[in-house]
Order: sequence, then structure tokens, then C-alpha cells
Amino acid sequence: MAFHWWKSSVEFPAQHSLRAAFSVKLYVRNRNVLLNRMLERLQKIIARAGVASRRHAEELISSGHVTVNGRTVTELGTKADESRDHIKVSGKLLRPESERVYLLLHKPPEVVSTMSDPEGRLTVRDLLHGVSARVFPVGRLEYHSSGLLFLTNDGDLANRILQSHKLPQTYLMKLKSLLTFEEIATLSNATGAHITRLRGKNAPWYEVTLAEASRDALRKRLFQTGHPVEKMKRVRIGNLELGALAPGQHRALSPAEVAAFARAVQGGVAIPAPTPGPAAPRRSTRARTEHSFRGANRARGKRSSPKESR
Repeated sequence: MAFHWWKSSVEFPAQHSLRAAFSVKLYVRNRNVLLNRMLERLQKIIARAGVASRRHAEELISSGHVTVNGRTVTELGTKADESRDHIKVSGKLLRPESERVYLLLHKPPEVVSTMSDPEGRLTVRDLLHGVSARVFPVGRLEYHSSGLLFLTNDGDLANRILQSHKLPQTYLMKLKSLLTFEEIATLSNATGAHITRLRGKNAPWYEVTLAEASRDALRKRLFQTGHPVEKMKRVRIGNLELGALAPGQHRALSPAEVAAFARAVQGGVAIPAPTPGPAAPRRSTRARTEHSFRGANRARGKRSSPKESR
């Protein structure tokens, strides 16, 4: 087969231009993929920065408190690049937190579980002495309730906590009146709560372990049945316990506590169900007769023999 140099000299530039066009397309596609990977939803960026939880961040966006490059954003699906875009929340430039902070706070009664209050009431911010990082409380604890409150600037963990409906929480509740065994069984079946009365207390105090989703349902049923809750104190969330932490005080979690808590949030911890103890095996009539006969002989000071017992 003859080699034609003029044909080959024409084909080489054409092949080169095809490869160049393919390279440009590949570069554009890779650049778009890279840019899409760098873009994230605004609520996720705000939560990761420690400004608020993801749910609260969505409320801030919807209410027009978030701007991106000077433009107010109200759509929840809006994405941005944290490293390139200027994101402001309530007029303050977003600055990502480099260090994660995890705190436990013993909230006293009549303290709002928020960082600010339009009515001027005492908030948990007023109790965080010496904490320079921006943290926010995760989960609700009513104004008149007390006990354990978890605060952090880790938006991802906070979002998982709020979405977890299997994370058990334990409360000490003082009711207006005592519950009967039938009422405890009915409440447990209706709400999934594990209810036990605290010993050594004259007042009707109960330890209640339940999930966040059924707490309001339990309080409503208690009110409807004539046993309203007079006092409530949260003492445990997952593996986190209030312990001897004084009211109004806070402490930082250890890395081991944070890791265990994250595992509990991810997988959930089963709420213990009341199980009756094992029934004692029933003895036969002959065994009961022999036991009574031997007991009578011991009372008379006489030792029974196997033949006598028979």
C-alpha cells in the first residue's frame, strides 16, 4: 500500500483540532462539576458556621435576614460558595467557626432557652460566662422547666439531633396527684414512655424516659386525666447526664462524650420497657409437704430423716 505524504499532512491538523475541542469540553465539564461541589445550600453553610441550627437558619432565610453578595435571598434552595461569596446574616458577615464547642448547661427555671428574647427575659446567653464562641441551644426546654440543655456551634450535629426521634430523654416530673398502676400502663402504651415512681419522696415524683416527639403528648394526657405536671427537670439526653452540675453552671464535653453522643444520635438508644421479674417456680405438693414437715421438726429440735419425711 502506497504512502501519500500530502494526505497525512492534511489529516494531522484536523486530528489536533478535534483533540483540542474535546479537551475544552472536558475542561468545562470538570470545572462545572467542581463548582457544583463547592456550592452548598445556604442553611447548611449558616448552620456549620455556628450561627444557628439548620431549622432556624431556614427561618432566617425565609424572613429575609440573609444576603448573598448584597442581594437578599428568601428561597430555601439557594446555593452559595462559602469561600467566595459574601454571606451576611442579620447584617453580620458570616465567619465560619474553626473550633467546635460542645457544652452542657443546667438551665434554671424561668430562663428562656434561646440566645435572645424580645421580652427582655433572662436567656441562656446570660449564663454562658467565659464562653467566647458563638453557640446555640439544641432542643426545647420550657420556660418554667429546668435541667440539662445541650449547646454547640456544630450545625451538622445539631441538625441530626433535631431530626432524631429515637434519642431518649429522661425527666423528673412532679405531678399534682399519684398515678395508679392502670394509669401508668395506659400512658406508657399511648406515648411509649417508661414511667416509674421515685422512692423516698412523699410528693408524687416520677422518672419518665421518652423521645422528644412524645413529650408534649404525655403532658397533654396527664392534664386530661387530672394529673397535671407541676415541675419538670431534664436529667439525661442519650448518654449525657446532668449529674452534680449546679443550676446556672455549664461545662464542656470531653471528646469521648462527644463521640458517644454522636453515635447515640446516629443510631438511637432503645427506651427501656418495664419487664416483670421472673416468676418463682412452683413446687409440687410433695415438696411443699416435706418442707413443712422438716420445718416443724427443726422447731422441736428434732432432725428429720429421709424415711420420716416420706
